[in-house]
Amino acid sequence: MILIPKKLLSVPSLLAHVLAIPAFLLFFVLLYSPGWIVDMLDMQAGKHTFNLLMCMCIVLGVLCASRIPVTSVRKHLSNFTWLRYILWCMAEVAVMSAFVALYLTLVSRQWDPTGGRSYFAMLGWSAALVGSIVVYPYLLLDSLFTLLESPEETAAEDELVRLYDATQQLKLVVAAPAIVYVEADTNYVSVKYTEGDRVKNYQLRNTMKTLEPVLLKHGIIRCQRSFFVNPRHVTVLRKDKEGLIVAELDIPEARSIPVSPNYYDNLSRML
Repeated sequence: MILIPKKLLSVPSLLAHVLAIPAFLLFFVLLYSPGWIVDMLDMQAGKHTFNLLMCMCIVLGVLCASRIPVTSVRKHLSNFTWLRYILWCMAEVAVMSAFVALYLTLVSRQWDPTGGRSYFAMLGWSAALVGSIVVYPYLLLDSLFTLLESPEETAAEDELVRLYDATQQLKLVVAAPAIVYVEADTNYVSVKYTEGDRVKNYQLRNTMKTLEPVLLKHGIIRCQRSFFVNPRHVTVLRKDKEGLIVAELDIPEARSIPVSPNYYDNLSRML
């Protein structure tokens, strides 16, 4: 699952897409004036420029209706993958084409009630018009904002652990170094993590087995059947009064974590 750079959902990205894509459509058609586009927009009534401006406004409206709501809630879209983003862009182009086709169909019937084109015939033309032109600013802008994402921001994003519940709903996003340990708790999993100077506990309805691949990916390893521990927070491994191995943590509020002999060697190598 490859996530998109955060800058693609930023306000500068919103403004760039909303302004540049309609402007590129307008200037491309005006500058190059492809014959088939001019003929279709002109409608034998000298309406080429006016219809082009209306098409540009439709593209602008679709982008505003699509991008502004998503940008406003971008902080909650921590699992926005490239696949979802590409499908989103394709949906935008499809909606643009549908509304451009609707507008041109109505206009053509106004000027020629008997010879106006059908909506579906116009839809194929508008899809060719919009899709073949706006793909260039999409690619340019997405590449630009991807390159603007600094390595530090990318690394910070990679450090985030995303924890889902049993219904695959995202419940907790936390930096890997902040997680202290994870403990099985009946039908739940307790995640102990730090936030500033405070230690917090989050109960997640899921199983240790389901969470194991995500935790291992971020260096949080199993130390006992019911525990995962973050080696970053382990200060020492010792035996308690009963001769059992425990891991002492650098968080005063945190308990000592039991360590099974089966996992002792793996944990000790990571300290």
